[in-house]
Amino acid sequence: MAASAPTGPNYTLWSAGSNARGRLGDGTTTNRSSPTQAGSDTDWGYSANKVDGGDGSMMMIKSDGSLWGMGNNNGGMLGLGTTTSINSNPTQVGALTTWATVNTGAGNGGAIKSDGTLWMWGYNTLGQLGQGDATNRSSPVQVGGQTDWAAIAIGGYHSVGIKTTGKMYSWGFNSQGQLGHGNTTVRSSPVQVGSLTTWSKVACGRYATVAIKTDGTAWAWGENNYGMLGDGSNTNRSSPVQIGSLTTWANVACGRWHTALVKTDGTLWGCGHNGSGQLGQGDSTHRSSPVQVGSLTNWSIPTAGTIGQTTWVLKTDNTIWGIGNNGSGHLGDGTDANRSSPVQFGSDAAWYAVGGGSNNVTAVRKED
Repeated sequence: MAASAPTGPNYTLWSAGSNARGRLGDGTTTNRSSPTQAGSDTDWGYSANKVDGGDGSMMMIKSDGSLWGMGNNNGGMLGLGTTTSINSNPTQVGALTTWATVNTGAGNGGAIKSDGTLWMWGYNTLGQLGQGDATNRSSPVQVGGQTDWAAIAIGGYHSVGIKTTGKMYSWGFNSQGQLGHGNTTVRSSPVQVGSLTTWSKVACGRYATVAIKTDGTAWAWGENNYGMLGDGSNTNRSSPVQIGSLTTWANVACGRWHTALVKTDGTLWGCGHNGSGQLGQGDSTHRSSPVQVGSLTNWSIPTAGTIGQTTWVLKTDNTIWGIGNNGSGHLGDGTDANRSSPVQFGSDAAWYAVGGGSNNVTAVRKED
């Protein structure tokens, strides 16, 4: 007798913001200022790192482990084996069902499989795919032969990965010291950042990197023109510098020039560029040290477009809130007005994952 089909809630995909090149996945190129469903599938992955946005593209993983992309595909940044510019419906990358986590940058993507291998695709003019060359790839190619990758973060033109051993590696563009090697040398293959084995989480901005250690401390390096490294200065750093002295940082996300952090107590903090209000302070003043966003203690997972000026954050009550630039309606509040304080994305309290691009956002919603 055949096994019965699994039962339980369904998870649908929704997007808002700029729809140039079909990045919202609704089959059109019409901008949306409120959440709009992308396709009709109900089996999208509903945990962190299953959805992420880049420069006009979105990448997602389904609950069966298959990888999908939509939107801009210049340079092969969707990993579909082509460079077709418009892809207005979610399209599967190959046929594998072993993808576990995905991240995207300005023109490329990277994903880790369930076997711990790391794969990348897209633009590679500065070695950001870790292949030892500068050749673009329109299909996923493996980075080395290791099977112990745990996390991947991609910036404007650089990539940073953490292994299960707690070691950190970086490669790609390094003009501002964003690789953390104490210099500005470009690397086309992974090089270890220092010798520590205590790295836990990492996020990349345009030319900056911010990471959290297993002891709860936060560290940053790279471009710091607007204070996004959070060390109280505007000085670029080519080696990790600590953000304050706290040991209670839990999650981090980076935008073009700003950083969003959540503490273990559920408070939300931000530093860096604030021209669009993305730090959530009710103003547009830049901050070079983290400042708290309101007084709530139910923030969970932050997301920020790697080359954008917007912050989205998932709360523990399964609502999504956005702050900052909203020129394309990507805060999902039904307007295109910038917000310097958090506004709710749609009206639902059933969101389980969110990923932001430069001017768009995609989220996974639980259906009854």
